[in-house]
Amino acid sequence: MRLLTIAACFALTTVAFATMAQDAPAPEATPVAAPAAATAPVAAKGNAEAGRALAYTCMGCHGITGYKNAYPNFHVPRIGGQSPEYLGNALHEYRKGSRKHPTMQAQAQSFSDQQIADIAAFLSTLK
Repeated sequence: MRLLTIAACFALTTVAFATMAQDAPAPEATPVAAPAAATAPVAAKGNAEAGRALAYTCMGCHGITGYKNAYPNFHVPRIGGQSPEYLGNALHEYRKGSRKHPTMQAQAQSFSDQQIADIAAFLSTLK
C-alpha cells in the first residue's frame, strides 16, 4: 500500500511539472529582474482559491495522517493550519537551497513568488 502511495505522489508531481512546463512563457519573453530585486523576495499577497489548485501535490504527502517516508524513514509534517508567513518562508528557503530536502527543493523551484504566496494562503486555511 505504501508503494502505491509513493507512486501516486510521483505521478502527480510529474504531471504537475509537465503542466507547468507547457504553461511557462518562452525564455525570451521572461522579463529580467534587477539584481537588487533578486536578492530580496517581494511579499506577494496570497490568493487561497488559486493556491487550492496548486497545493494538490503538497497534500499527497503532507495531508496523509501518520504518513512516513519509505527511506529514510521519517514522519512527514502536517502543514495545514501553519501561518502563511511560515509556509511562504519555508518554500522560499527550499527554492534557494538554504533548506535541504530534494523533493521539497524540486517542488519549490517550480513555483513563482506569487504561486508560493497562493499555496501558503490556502494551506494556512486548513485545519
